[in-house]
Amino acid sequence: MRRTCVNMVYELAKRDERVVFIGSDLGAGLLDDMKAEMPDRFFMEGICEQNMIGMAAGMAQEGYIPYVNTIATFMTRRCFEQVAVDVCLQNLPVRLIANGGGLVYAPLGPTHTAVDDISLMRSLPGMTVVAPVDAEEMRRFMAQTVEHPHPMYIRLGKGGDPVVSADAPAFEIGRAIAHRDGADVLIVSTGVMTERALRTADLLAKKGIGCGVLHMHTVKPIDTAQLIDGAGKVALLVTLEEHNKVGGLGSAVCDALDEHAAGVRPDVLRLALPDAYPEDYGSQDSLLEHYGLQPPAVAASIAARLSR
Repeated sequence: MRRTCVNMVYELAKRDERVVFIGSDLGAGLLDDMKAEMPDRFFMEGICEQNMIGMAAGMAQEGYIPYVNTIATFMTRRCFEQVAVDVCLQNLPVRLIANGGGLVYAPLGPTHTAVDDISLMRSLPGMTVVAPVDAEEMRRFMAQTVEHPHPMYIRLGKGGDPVVSADAPAFEIGRAIAHRDGADVLIVSTGVMTERALRTADLLAKKGIGCGVLHMHTVKPIDTAQLIDGAGKVALLVTLEEHNKVGGLGSAVCDALDEHAAGVRPDVLRLALPDAYPEDYGSQDSLLEHYGLQPPAVAASIAARLSR
């Protein structure tokens, strides 16, 4: 997913001379072809992320479309003021490409796990927040980013994630994708958790529980219409995310239901990381298992809630 995303920046730059890439100490070899072919549109700024955001904002004001890439925690926590004031206040078309959303950098501990990034970016007026499920969806999504008129936060997984979107409908920013229908439960998920939601649905099917999966790749603006339509057809709505339970997908879903779905409110089960910094080091998968967010534990939580 990560390599596909940055390679798409190069492809977009070939088609549109407004596209520029700005990175932060991302290592040798990244986009070498773009650097050689378009040295005036490739910038590697080192460990000075706040300056990088200001630079991107200035270039956007001059008519460029900057794609800025660094680690998610640095992009959101370290640069929050610059993103808010330099980018969002001016409503500039800056694309923030965030490496390692969620627990990807779990081996490096809580300073590098981006468990609050969606909440931070979602709180900013004008910011669009997108978390594709896999590399193929990333490719379809990136093709639409050039003409998007607002700031955008793009949450990346670690790369090598299973591809589950190959047969999905055409991608549209702000429009969720229904991967599966189910009469009993609807899981609303985002990013790489949608692949786990699909595996959860398979496990529930073996127990005779019909489980739908709605992939909410765009967390902001959220697809209220499809959300309400799906919520009205099931007894239990589940939100599944690799993020703190405060301010992320679950909060966005409940906000939308409260505001737009009077009389349409099934039981809601929010499965997310606890409101605490991750307490263990390890792999992304091991921490997801620790917090009950792998398919067997998710299926067990859903079955237990339904039995109540």
